[in-house]
Amino acid sequence: MDKLVGIITANYSIEELGMLAKDRTIASLPYGSRYRIIDFPLSNMVNSGIMTVGLIMPYKYRSIIDHIGSGSEWSLDRKNRGLFILPGSMYGASSTNSRFVIRDFARNEIFLERSPAPYVLVTAANTVCNVDYSELYQYHVDNRADITMAYTVAHQDDRIINCIHEVGGKVSDVTVGVKEGDKAFADCFIINRELLMNIFKWYKARDFMDLFQAIKAEYSNLNVRTFEFGGYVRNIFDIKTYFKSCMEPLLPEIFTELFMTDTPILTKEHDSMPSKYEEGSVVKNSLVPAGCKIAGHVEDSVLFRNVVIEEGAVIKNSIIMQNCVVKAGAVIENAIIDMKNTIQNGVVIKGTTDNIFLKEKNS
Repeated sequence: MDKLVGIITANYSIEELGMLAKDRTIASLPYGSRYRIIDFPLSNMVNSGIMTVGLIMPYKYRSIIDHIGSGSEWSLDRKNRGLFILPGSMYGASSTNSRFVIRDFARNEIFLERSPAPYVLVTAANTVCNVDYSELYQYHVDNRADITMAYTVAHQDDRIINCIHEVGGKVSDVTVGVKEGDKAFADCFIINRELLMNIFKWYKARDFMDLFQAIKAEYSNLNVRTFEFGGYVRNIFDIKTYFKSCMEPLLPEIFTELFMTDTPILTKEHDSMPSKYEEGSVVKNSLVPAGCKIAGHVEDSVLFRNVVIEEGAVIKNSIIMQNCVVKAGAVIENAIIDMKNTIQNGVVIKGTTDNIFLKEKNS
């Protein structure tokens, strides 16, 4: 794996996330009680033996820097190789389907020039999975591919996820929207370093485009292959997919696949005291981290650090982010309560499974 350098692209916005992404990028969205989404691609790279990682930053970078720091939790704070914070282009893409904008790679040409690695593994920052990239790499080398795109089999129709089309075992096109059974692009690929550098030189006039849009006419001239990521892989594009992905680890088999393996998902450490469960409290099928105080009823929900659930409060099928207080008698169901909110006594907040209620972050 020393022949691979990693790049994580985080310089894009997803308008469908609404107020969740008002003051943060998707990469720093909270996940699984104690993680951020950026933890997954970072951990996957390190666990796969990729120790040179470039992170292309968005305009709203403060929350990412606060979380990853020097990369010490991922053993990337080192003299040789390690984590490189890379600038994103001034005008990042706003299109939901543009996560690999050519100008972002072109702006960081020097990072690619200085790397002796012949291959580059590129992934977006909106994918939740625990995968070993070494199998993808070996497939790429064995097939002498120019590009190898990771995919999952679509389990339902989706108008946002990119669909990979093939002819004769090679990629012939990439379009927006998948049908059940299609090859859904997992927003991860390996590309030969020299080819990547040539692409942003060839398409300098179209550097505002996504890489896979720009090379649309070149698929017949390139050896672009596909490789299936088995297991749990979820791309987050809007509030609904974010909520669903956050709740799925409540299923034991998914929690085990993501967090109970020999390849741990690493994250920033916090020194917090254990959570306190008051007498009479009820907690069922929920993720509760350290630092919480629970006196009420919590069911099928995900809590984050320093959440207080007072006596008589009821939380069901909801996400309560850090430093929130739910006062006595309040009821929350099918909702996302962002950071630092206080839900007052007796307040009832109810969304539906198709229309999740979102209370924005309290600054």
